[in-house]
Amino acid sequence: MGLGPVKGKDTATSLGPWLVTPDELAPHAKGKGFDLEMTATVNGEQYSTGNWSAIHWSFAQMICFASRGTEVRTGDIIGSGTVGTGCILELARVHGAERYPWLQAGDQVRLEVEGLGHIETTLKPGAAVNPLQPAIPYQ
Repeated sequence: MGLGPVKGKDTATSLGPWLVTPDELAPHAKGKGFDLEMTATVNGEQYSTGNWSAIHWSFAQMICFASRGTEVRTGDIIGSGTVGTGCILELARVHGAERYPWLQAGDQVRLEVEGLGHIETTLKPGAAVNPLQPAIPYQ
């Protein structure tokens, strides 16, 4: 699908209910990732399921990419992105936007990783944005 990799995501990221370190994941190591099932549901309907072992790049490769032209420091969080079929854009392109519409205020989203737990949230409406006037009027 050509959606990654990218070095920044300035829209939204959910973390929690806790973070784990590589040594805690070591017993689940498989291939470039970990043998852990992941699921995503929206309003109780399963949107996605996948296994983290099918990841395209290892964390070592992701850290190499993330550190190009910048400094990666202790405490920085490196995210691996979604599991295959975990992106609504990807799902909508393959199966149709009617089946996988964009998230709306009021939708309840649940992400779960086997053995690690889940995070669940209800989307809230965004704050109103005041339009900016151009610095120089267009003529």
